[in-house]
Amino acid sequence: PIQKDPKLRFVSLSRALLCDSSVIMAAKSSSITLGGKGSAFSSSSVYKVASGVANVVIDSAAFERFSTKSLQLIKRSSFGIPEGLTNEEIRASLVVLLNKLLLSNSGSSSPSSSTVRSVLPVKILEILNSKNESFDFGEIEVTEGENVVLEKSWASLIGLCSIIDHKSTALSQIVDSVAALSCEATKGDITSFSSLDSGDGFGCKDAISVAGDLKVLLNGSKAVGKFDIEEISKIPRIHGKFRDVVRSLHSDARIELNSGVKGGKTGSGNSGVGEALGATLSALSKPIKSLGECSFLRAKLCFESIGNEDLRNLLFEKSSVEYENLKNDLKLAYDALFEEDYCGFAQKLNESIGIVWRIVGLEAVAAFSALSGEKKTNDEDKEKKSKDVKKAVLGKGTSVVIQFIKDNGGGGDKMEPLSQWVEQILNLFNPEGHSFESFLAKVKEIVESNDSRRLPKLPKGTRDFAEAQMVIREKAFAIIQNVFKKHGATALDTPVFELRETLMGKYGEDSKLIYDIADQGGELCSLRYDLTVPFARFVAMNGITSFKRY
Repeated sequence: PIQKDPKLRFVSLSRALLCDSSVIMAAKSSSITLGGKGSAFSSSSVYKVASGVANVVIDSAAFERFSTKSLQLIKRSSFGIPEGLTNEEIRASLVVLLNKLLLSNSGSSSPSSSTVRSVLPVKILEILNSKNESFDFGEIEVTEGENVVLEKSWASLIGLCSIIDHKSTALSQIVDSVAALSCEATKGDITSFSSLDSGDGFGCKDAISVAGDLKVLLNGSKAVGKFDIEEISKIPRIHGKFRDVVRSLHSDARIELNSGVKGGKTGSGNSGVGEALGATLSALSKPIKSLGECSFLRAKLCFESIGNEDLRNLLFEKSSVEYENLKNDLKLAYDALFEEDYCGFAQKLNESIGIVWRIVGLEAVAAFSALSGEKKTNDEDKEKKSKDVKKAVLGKGTSVVIQFIKDNGGGGDKMEPLSQWVEQILNLFNPEGHSFESFLAKVKEIVESNDSRRLPKLPKGTRDFAEAQMVIREKAFAIIQNVFKKHGATALDTPVFELRETLMGKYGEDSKLIYDIADQGGELCSLRYDLTVPFARFVAMNGITSFKRY
């Protein structure tokens, strides 16, 4: 009877899936709940479901909305997912589609005993939580509202954007640590990193941030500072721009993930989603290419410091192949964008991100090999090298990264094949690898750790005046002061803060110009905003009627 009656089938499957959520959570490392009140869907959640490390559970209240609506159904032969997507991309499309159905509250007509209930959410949930690698959607029956969501939600494009967002965000956090290793392996000069922040507020915020992270990783290093290398000097700007566009993508992806399909039966409220996300992704394509190219060039420099010829040749061959693949994939991506095939463009961009991950991983292997004593040299070579070359002192951060790589496969067995050893290290840089999360956590710990303190920095809008600037300032001020004195003016200096009640009399209670200071001996004080109020207070306190001052 359950197989024949769609109504009974829906109720049975709904209850089974809800009751078995504990089994789902036990079977996998985590579960993602959709449809909860006030909950927000993220790119990270999409990626977990897409990569198969998390199952999906629908909030019981959201399930109830579907199970109590009786609507006329429409037959469809597909879910509207483009052909040619990988399993990961299909799963991302499906979980976004399921969330869109929940958000859009589709199917709002009044119940009727002559109609049957929709089983689309349960069907998608079954597919997502199954272990099958092949997806057989078959013919489906949907409500009119659900049909609009299938047609107008851009679920596949948003799913692809979410995967790209997650991978790019993780890459932006890892790539700096790899670049820091290359700085040491190539003995590059990093003094230019400090010149990015002039203190005048016009510096590139993200480039300055990258430079700060690199200085933390390289804090205490004696291996840098010997050679002026362009590929090293431009790291902050290349990586900073990548951070900038990734942040923009993250913001757009978050908005689209948590927006329902608007516009009633036509879905007209979703017009322009494809073009908007296409524009966001196109802004990411160039920084992806620059990031991969910069990493490839740094890796080539690191190869020169590897004594083992077999390893050097292997890494060069692998890196060259990946770099050519990156250029070819981006060409295909641009072709798809030109044809306004936004899903095709996003898919090629997703492939490009994966290639850049490989390039960065190969750079890490090269730098690690150069810094840790060239893996796979024979014992005599190692002994000779230890006598002839004094080991350089690495940065506090990079030394931790080196040790982590050694502890997770980088140490290796001397008899282990080179290619297998390289792949073990590359697995640390694979977002789907079992060691990646621990590696990412280690990098974050280093950058944010109190043990590797950032160099002190100025607050925004302020700057230091060193010797050269002070010579000019003192001379200029002396000229101005002499002019004042010739006209009978005297000097006056007032405190930088005043009683809050004094400032409030000028600016008013709701003024945004007032910055309060913590209680000073029982008095409420605030920073002065200009010199008018302090001067008026001085005049009132001293009974002055005529005064020339500077």
